[in-house]
Amino acid sequence: MEKITFRFGTLHDIVSLQELFVDTIKRICIQDYSAEQVAVWSSSSENMQRWTQVLTEQYVLIAALNNSIVGFCTLAEGRYIDLFFVHKDYQGQKIASQLYQYIEAEARRQNTDRLTADVSKTAKPFFIKMGFTTVKEQEVILKNVPFINYKMVKMIRPNQNSACFGL
Repeated sequence: MEKITFRFGTLHDIVSLQELFVDTIKRICIQDYSAEQVAVWSSSSENMQRWTQVLTEQYVLIAALNNSIVGFCTLAEGRYIDLFFVHKDYQGQKIASQLYQYIEAEARRQNTDRLTADVSKTAKPFFIKMGFTTVKEQEVILKNVPFINYKMVKMIRPNQNSACFGL
């Protein structure tokens, strides 16, 4: 397998990120959510203002293979993992683990003491594996459709001197 490279996301990546987001929800998250929930959730990709805000205000890390995006993760305010998706064809290849290690290193660099995330049923096992604990189960309403997700947290040791793996 060729080497995965990591880089920062830019506004030029919006369309590719939206496509990966929609495809992953429709192909992977359908295992844990109804067709209606998946349709509503994936339609949030159409909110261009939100996506522009993510790319201009958050720390966005992209995993790429041969210049194609195979995963991405975003960190808001140095402590909140907002978006975290890996392409359906690259699940189980440690891409998420690598993205997470970079994100945690960045959070440490920003001197935070914890990472938080609102995590889907699909992603919960991964977050547990990364050391997160469940704070509570939540019911979130999106376009009048209820979803279950989980507020999760991981305490980390801040380290302002940590490098972000040479990015």
